Amino acid sequence: MKLRLFSYIIFTLICFTSFSQNKIDVKAVFDIENKQIKISQTIQYQNTTQDELQTIYLNDWSNSYSTKKTPLAIRIADEYKNDFHLAKNGDRGYSAITSIKQNNEDLVFQQLKNQIDIIKVELKAPLKPNDSYKIHLEYIVQIPNAKFTSYGITDSGNLNLRYWYITPAIYNGEWQYYSNQNLDDLFIPKSDITLEIEHPNNYTLTSELNLSKQIQLADKQIIKLEGKNRNSNKLFLSKGSNFNTIQSEDFSIVSNISDEGLEVIEKVLITEKVTKFILKNFGEYPHKKLLLTEIDNVKDPVYGVNFLPKFIKTYPIHFQYELKLLKIALHNYLENTLLVNPRKEQWLLDGIQIYYLMNYVEEYYPNMKFLGALADFWGVKSFHISDMMYNDKYTLAAMSAARTNRDQPLTMQKDSLLKFNTNIANKYKAGIGLKYLDDFINEQVLENSITSFLSNNKLKQITAKDFEIYLKSKTNKNIDWFFEDYLTTRKKIDFKIRKVLKTEDSITLTIKNKRDNSMPISLYTLNNDSIISKTWIENITKSKTLTIPRNNADKLVLNYEKIVPEINLRDNWKSLKGFFFNNKPLQFRLFKDIEDPHYNQVFLMPIAEFNNIYDGLTLGMRAYNTTILRKLFKYKIEPSYAFKSRSLTGSASLSKTHYFNNDLFAINYGIVGSYTSYAEDLFVRQIKPSVTLLFRRNDDLRSNKRQTLKFRYLDIKRDEDVLNISPTFRPNYKLFNIRYRNSNDNLINFNKWYADFQIGEKFSKMSFNYEYRRLFQSNRQLNLRMFAGAFLKNKTDITSDYFSFALDRPTDYLFDLPYLGRSEASGIFSQQYIDAEGGFKSKLETPFANQWITTFNASTTLWKYILAYGDIGFVKNKFNDPHFVYDSGVRVNLVTDYFEIYFPVYSNLGWEIGQPNYDEKIRFKFTVDPQVLLGLFRRRWY
Repeated sequence: MKLRLFSYIIFTLICFTSFSQNKIDVKAVFDIENKQIKISQTIQYQNTTQDELQTIYLNDWSNSYSTKKTPLAIRIADEYKNDFHLAKNGDRGYSAITSIKQNNEDLVFQQLKNQIDIIKVELKAPLKPNDSYKIHLEYIVQIPNAKFTSYGITDSGNLNLRYWYITPAIYNGEWQYYSNQNLDDLFIPKSDITLEIEHPNNYTLTSELNLSKQIQLADKQIIKLEGKNRNSNKLFLSKGSNFNTIQSEDFSIVSNISDEGLEVIEKVLITEKVTKFILKNFGEYPHKKLLLTEIDNVKDPVYGVNFLPKFIKTYPIHFQYELKLLKIALHNYLENTLLVNPRKEQWLLDGIQIYYLMNYVEEYYPNMKFLGALADFWGVKSFHISDMMYNDKYTLAAMSAARTNRDQPLTMQKDSLLKFNTNIANKYKAGIGLKYLDDFINEQVLENSITSFLSNNKLKQITAKDFEIYLKSKTNKNIDWFFEDYLTTRKKIDFKIRKVLKTEDSITLTIKNKRDNSMPISLYTLNNDSIISKTWIENITKSKTLTIPRNNADKLVLNYEKIVPEINLRDNWKSLKGFFFNNKPLQFRLFKDIEDPHYNQVFLMPIAEFNNIYDGLTLGMRAYNTTILRKLFKYKIEPSYAFKSRSLTGSASLSKTHYFNNDLFAINYGIVGSYTSYAEDLFVRQIKPSVTLLFRRNDDLRSNKRQTLKFRYLDIKRDEDVLNISPTFRPNYKLFNIRYRNSNDNLINFNKWYADFQIGEKFSKMSFNYEYRRLFQSNRQLNLRMFAGAFLKNKTDITSDYFSFALDRPTDYLFDLPYLGRSEASGIFSQQYIDAEGGFKSKLETPFANQWITTFNASTTLWKYILAYGDIGFVKNKFNDPHFVYDSGVRVNLVTDYFEIYFPVYSNLGWEIGQPNYDEKIRFKFTVDPQVLLGLFRRRWY
């Protein structure tokens, strides 16, 4: 027995010793003038598994900047940022490895295909269990410009560095390596780190590591830094010191976070307050310094009403600084101590961070409103959002993703998440999920469990499964629903009270689970809005009937305190006073607001628009039901007065959307009606019912591939121009339209096509449109477009081209195109250009085709935003031979798809540039629709 105990102790000591045998020694010479770092490095890494390894992998994230085809470059382009793709080669960084040796013998190594920031190395001899490899590397790092990811060299010559030297990849039964995608989520083992940095004298070095030696020479400094059990590699070299250190009893906080103009004593007091809160909940910090940077704040800000101008003081200055400091400190503390794989299990870090952010506000600022001081302003006070507490913003943001069906499972890999979910929604969903779980378990079990779990597992490699096992051991309640439904699926939460039977002593009710999940819901009984009882109802598969004591209750409410992140709160209550008390009163509000589930809300908003030159400025009122969070059923009524046409105009619409968790993303059906001018003193009435199917890859919401299939019926009635009476003019018509659209809208490779079928009383036609755009590595842009259309039947009057295919300016009888002067034959508004049908820019002598048409449009970069364009095609009219058409010119692309100018040069008309009235030949593409402009923002985040 003693021998066995002795053997166990020896084995434990060996494991403990071996667990800390990872070492990284770096000697780095900084040549800032040439933006280079010359590195000599030794890596020692232990194989803690029972597997024998012949091959090892290294993370070389400095090399992720080296080309325009790396995963980092693709990620940046996916979010519609072109600064990396258009950057000069000198601004992009790389690493150049001279040698990798083991025992002074060269090792064979190579970069992985399509992952050139990962290095595969063949060892000389197999690495056995519990043995360590030790290799020596020589390489040069070319520092990238900091504008791409915030890390690199700034325009002022300062260096913000992260992931700047090579690190070992973790092996825990399988290799844990992945490429840099600007997510700040490198997963590396804790190691004892030694850095010897040589840098110019006019720079100040800042790091989380401990200073062990400093040598001052005539023109440079040599500084030695050390740290045990580290996984962070941030380093800052600045001209002058912009970091401040505040020392507490336990550790110091080194920060350059914007302090909002606070006095030093205020910052010290706030730092001590934040430090005590973290230590109380997380336990002792194992290092001497915690580094907090403005880059951390920019990448993960405290979202709120910070979109308002800075001169509007929404929150107290100290509160803003305090929350920034706390949020970053929580994140960096967890990142440095809770060693989970952040690419695969980021939810655990995010959930704990947001959970304690919420706890902090509840403890120190329980009365803080989301709008801060604005909540008490006259006018603002009347909005329901002014009642919203600060912590309610987390549910609001998470629900904004869920209500649009863009939410993603919390366990999904970080690089598969939409930007909005990565930065906001998933972080908040994880935090409010822990609050939900905390309220369900009750008795501070979750909070105490997190504290003890962090203390017990500090600086240990763990998984989220370890947290699940630990938490389940601390409670007798069944919490499988949290780990199986809430974390791993997109299932929404939505309950309602369906039936209620009451007596003097008891209440029998049925609760319906409107979604397929196993999550619990809280049931409250109220009397005069005071809580009498609260009960958690579990295991509601479809519905559940239960009987509870009445205890003078006059109301039943599900989720009364709104702790459960339900997608719909509008059907959560039942009055016990009688049937008519269940009807929600109608409430009119000026301007859009957040949803108040106790009312049927109608929002009113004054509108001022300029939709066309015939109506001119229109003023009116919009009545609608959409809140800040999107609703499935929407209506909108917009009566308005047009000052130029001196007439009542406007529109109305109804629509209903159904979302699905598969590749059929949504089905929308609705009807739109409008009454507007289409020419001087002439009006058009439109009624358009439609059904639209939207397709999107359910397993990859980041993909920009979209498909839509739209069926619609158009009923158009136009005023007849009595001044130009024509026997061929048909003012009223009806037609049926089917259009399938397929698009993949990306910055580098853009392609979109659609097929369209129309059938009317006297014609039927089909058309096909294809567009392709490519941004090459040389920064040259190529745009190609092809259109082909043919009439299957055409019995319209041959003298009228109203339903014909157009070469340069469609008549737009469907009233889809945003013409400002659709009936203009001359003047500036007749020069508006829209990419449709033939797509020509020059106005040629055969502008229409009543039989068939086929055209090809192309443009390519001449210099920066100036392009050359050319169009060719054939136009076929009845009783005529096909007519060959062409034009060419210069395109000034100020904002692609939104503001462009076309200068015709040569066409069937000859040299247009030298012809009379050339200014009338210039074409313009522009939009004044704010919703279209908002698309620039949406496509980056969704």
